[in-house]
Amino acid sequence: MALPWLESIPVWGADLAKDGSQEPFPKRFAALFMGNGINSKHWWAKGSGADMELGKSLEPLAPLKTKLNFITGLFNKHATGVGIHPGQTGNILSGASLQKGAVLKGDISMDQVLANHLGQETVQPSMVLGCEQPLTGYHETNFSMAYSSHISWRSATSPVPMEVYPSLAFDSLFDNRGNRRTSSILDRVKEQAASLSRSVSSADQAKLDEYLTSVREVEKRIERTRSAKDKAVENAKDRGRSVIAMKRPDNGLPEDIREHMRLMGDIIALAFQTDKTRVATLLLCRDLSGLFYPFLDVRTAHHPASHDDQSDAYERVSRYYCSQLAYLAGRLDAMPEGEGTVLDNSCLLWISNMWSGSKHDSTKVPLLLAGGLGGALKTGRVLDYTDQGDDSRKLCSLYLSIMDRMGVKLDRFGDAESRLSGI
Repeated sequence: MALPWLESIPVWGADLAKDGSQEPFPKRFAALFMGNGINSKHWWAKGSGADMELGKSLEPLAPLKTKLNFITGLFNKHATGVGIHPGQTGNILSGASLQKGAVLKGDISMDQVLANHLGQETVQPSMVLGCEQPLTGYHETNFSMAYSSHISWRSATSPVPMEVYPSLAFDSLFDNRGNRRTSSILDRVKEQAASLSRSVSSADQAKLDEYLTSVREVEKRIERTRSAKDKAVENAKDRGRSVIAMKRPDNGLPEDIREHMRLMGDIIALAFQTDKTRVATLLLCRDLSGLFYPFLDVRTAHHPASHDDQSDAYERVSRYYCSQLAYLAGRLDAMPEGEGTVLDNSCLLWISNMWSGSKHDSTKVPLLLAGGLGGALKTGRVLDYTDQGDDSRKLCSLYLSIMDRMGVKLDRFGDAESRLSGI
């Protein structure tokens, strides 16, 4: 186990700066993706700071107004005019022109650019998680369905393998291999934790207890999903099938997607808190998603529901996915780090591949940012680029700006050579 920030001891192996001050805290980046757009009638914000007004779909973020940036009007040029779905998705974090046919060709995504530059500082260069299995085959537009299923790309021709099982993501985070999976992490570190507790301040003792309790709570929930996955693997063997080809919950994924998404958010939160990684992506639902939402009283699957994107039902879907950003941001904001929180030193990007599911309109995309990257990114703002001209509203210009603030400076990225103004 890695420790969160504690005031009593040096962290991340950093010595004090020459003037005696603490070295800057790590900056982290995570992208959360929802396929097929939002209900635009209720996707708006106005004002600034604590007085910011939020549309109905953004209400879950109300407690975080001062740490939020609502951005509208940005677009991904190479995702327009290419047909619907895969060509609007596979380049959402790269801005690349995608190739049709049997050979995949796009470009590296910005999360992996960050991982290549910053990954040597952590145990894992990045975490690439998902809550839905990838699609296979080809779309009617002759784009591979791989483009609909992956937002993180390590190269022009290869997506980063996406982990959809919470138990495997948790195991990689805490080095759970072999028979370690059957014992609690806390049992393995009990003696060291007790020794550490005796040598830190009383405030840090409380933080340490809270952290260990949080890990154990997630671990217990993970144990239930591990059992379901193991059972699914055995059932698939008996039937002579691949578990990946089976439908939820027969494939071992949590039947309740609310628990699935929460677990993935918890794993990212723990990874950031303990500096196991500083870069993550979470595909909450892919493009052409088949997820169902009985708990929202939505009668159709995600993709067909998006074709009625102005409906009350799809507004509830939009608000639900916004609540996933609110959950992760809230978790990070509850983790003290120096004078601020882990969220204050992070940037969470929430994005979808289109504005309207009924029109498959990707001339602008819904986008939210939470967190200030250690003060490098001003927050509490509403930024509208809709009328600024195509050269001034590129998604990749935003990505250049974010990478700049994380110490990764490029001459160009995707279709952009300049930073986004006003960010």
